[in-house]
Amino acid sequence: MATRKSRKDDAAPTEERNVENLVQEFIKLKQDAKKKGLKNAEVREIFLGRRKPSKRAATWVVRVVVGILFPCLLAVGLQLHQNDFDLENLMESLTSSPCAVEFPTLLDEMTRPIADCSMCKGIRSAPVLENISKEDFLQKYAYSGVPLLVKGATKSWTAMEAFSYEFLKDLYEGTEGALDAVNDDCQFFPYNTDFGSLEEAFNMSDARSELREGEESWYFGWSNCDQTVASALRKHYQKPYFLPDDSESSITDWLFMGWSGVGASIHIDHVDRPSWQAMILGSKTWTLIPPPECEDVCYTFNITLNQGDIIIVDTNQWFHSTYIHPGQLSLTIGSEYD
Repeated sequence: MATRKSRKDDAAPTEERNVENLVQEFIKLKQDAKKKGLKNAEVREIFLGRRKPSKRAATWVVRVVVGILFPCLLAVGLQLHQNDFDLENLMESLTSSPCAVEFPTLLDEMTRPIADCSMCKGIRSAPVLENISKEDFLQKYAYSGVPLLVKGATKSWTAMEAFSYEFLKDLYEGTEGALDAVNDDCQFFPYNTDFGSLEEAFNMSDARSELREGEESWYFGWSNCDQTVASALRKHYQKPYFLPDDSESSITDWLFMGWSGVGASIHIDHVDRPSWQAMILGSKTWTLIPPPECEDVCYTFNITLNQGDIIIVDTNQWFHSTYIHPGQLSLTIGSEYD
């Protein structure tokens, strides 16, 4: 007597084909977007030139949603409507393929709270101060969402002389478990490099690390979770002098390092608290972009940090990208504060 196949068994090959078809649709959408010019460098140039809010022009978020995300979501909806899907199998296929949009980023944006536009209304540039008291910082800037640039805020730090690519490489390679901690408990951001981990980044040749003639530029970032490394770093920097006495920085240090070119592409963070970042070496320009719901009353603008400057910005509310200026290695360290 023949064994009767279950309905689930009959559906399995069809389901696998449908998943593969959907994944291929996502890949095609990504390729089409790249053919239409959605490149990091070009996006950056667009935003460096745009300084006024526009009611007529669609925001970059709207363009992405209409041009890329909507077709993706429509494809998902049609496939789910027409076929029985194993959601776990679908998500595994999508996240293992070079899809048009990374799902965590998409889901984060879909669930992001609506912004209070008073934090950016009418602001055309960030305030730039030479000195600021703890009281003024607390009253005017600390939790307002208004970005701030404090010039020469690291005068007492020895990090300006101590920190370098070689210093950090030696520190991590000489601290047992520190590189593993970044992989296991923290985050590594390769950006436009081919590095798969901080360990790989610290294994680049001397010629590339120094960006000698003919070598490829690089830029990457990471968060530190190793307490031995944290203690070594904090011998050379302190909490910014203008943070209130009862304000505490996160135990996690964030470091970003590299040579000229596009640093981080446009994104928004999900770290719950405002951030500070200190320019230890080189110079970097931030492009701050208000949330799309605030476009009619807020402006996109740039902030350039030079060595010794500290930027305060709520990266949970401002979309942002960075550009590294040529001439010197860029190295920053920062954290969140409460």
